[in-house]
Amino acid sequence: MSIEEIALEAEERMEKSLALLSDQLRGVRTGRASVGLVESIRVDYYGSPTPLKQLANLSTPEPQQILIRPFDQTVLGDIVKAIQASDIGLTPNSDNKVIRLNVPSLSVEQRKKLVSRVKDLSEEARIAIRNIRRDANKQADQEQADKILTEDDLETCKEETQSLTKRFESKVNEMAEKKSTEILDV
Repeated sequence: MSIEEIALEAEERMEKSLALLSDQLRGVRTGRASVGLVESIRVDYYGSPTPLKQLANLSTPEPQQILIRPFDQTVLGDIVKAIQASDIGLTPNSDNKVIRLNVPSLSVEQRKKLVSRVKDLSEEARIAIRNIRRDANKQADQEQADKILTEDDLETCKEETQSLTKRFESKVNEMAEKKSTEILDV
């Protein structure tokens, strides 16, 4: 593998880690209704766990309410059970056609817990990014041992990987800071 291939592979993997963090942060409550809170909840649909967003139309008609309108009315009870079993802490209200989730305002203590959760998620993402850097550096070391890369190429590759790592870690920090501010300012 060349320096460019190693760097490109590391960058692609770091992008995936960032995308995962983004999805995880969308599921963290902020006190405002957001379909991101429920869209990834898995519902047992004919024996297979299916994301809620594939089974229902999700919307926020009011700032403090999420409306779930199933495409198939027979799955309504399963959706209610899945929401109750999830850890989002919202109680579903069903009228046998739609499900309404009222999102209450968060207390100061709940906000602090959520900010702590955001910090934990962002640290997991930073660890994943550092692991990708380690893997890329190992690959470069192996290529140098196999006489494919010179020592100068090895140094260049490691510097490039380090700059990628710094860039992605700063993006993680930015995302975490934005979400924490969103939680605390509501």
